[in-house]
Amino acid sequence: MSPPVSRPRIASLVPSLTELVVELGLLDVLVARTGFCIHPADALRKVPKVGGTKDVNLAKLQALAPTHVLVNVDENRRDTVDAIRAWPNPPQIVVTHPNGPEDNLALVAQMLAQFGANPGTRTDVAERGAALTQALQHELELTQPDEHPPQRVLYLIWREPWMTVARDTYIARMLARIGWHTLPDVRGGESGAARYPALRGDEPWLAEVQQVLLSSEPYRFTAQHQGEARRLCPNARVRLVDGEMLSWYGPRAVAGLRYLREIAAAAAK
Repeated sequence: MSPPVSRPRIASLVPSLTELVVELGLLDVLVARTGFCIHPADALRKVPKVGGTKDVNLAKLQALAPTHVLVNVDENRRDTVDAIRAWPNPPQIVVTHPNGPEDNLALVAQMLAQFGANPGTRTDVAERGAALTQALQHELELTQPDEHPPQRVLYLIWREPWMTVARDTYIARMLARIGWHTLPDVRGGESGAARYPALRGDEPWLAEVQQVLLSSEPYRFTAQHQGEARRLCPNARVRLVDGEMLSWYGPRAVAGLRYLREIAAAAAK
């Protein structure tokens, strides 16, 4: 008699990756998610929550006995990963770190390498991955920086203090795909707080900003904050943007690249 097939038990500690797991047809082996993993809502309703991305309930996660834990360099804490690795018979930690829209191709390939040929999962995982890869490639081809007027952009993710993004982050490289270059012109490195610098509010280059983008996450900017942003950058146009579209990777990047082109078209009017 053949031995029983070992089914993976996936815990995703990253909202984008949770959405990717579902897109690939792996919902039936998803055993844990964070409270921020909210898409697709109907599919995830019965999947247990294990805290937030940075404050994981490790005891609850361990009780769910995952075989694989999906994490991200930016979104999860190193001490969380170290604690999971210290468990008896620890699960496999799958570390992700996409830093631009083109990195989604490698991300999908990474997930397929882990789960695409596993006999304990659905037979169409590889096909779903191939379809997503094709859709990503198509949108990347349609989204080229030389087709849009270049802009100097301040992308705000927080207030009190104001916080923005370094140019080597996923968000900044998404915007660069339409020729929009974030200020300040700094790199934050592979990890750490420098990737999301805080502003004093009196930097001389703020007068050079042409577009201020107020994100819907992690701080939920609304129309009431537009006046503050105009005072910060008096020569800029200020607009609210969907942070999920610009910062979530995986399947969301397909719609996100379309959304980028819509933003660029609206700004050109």
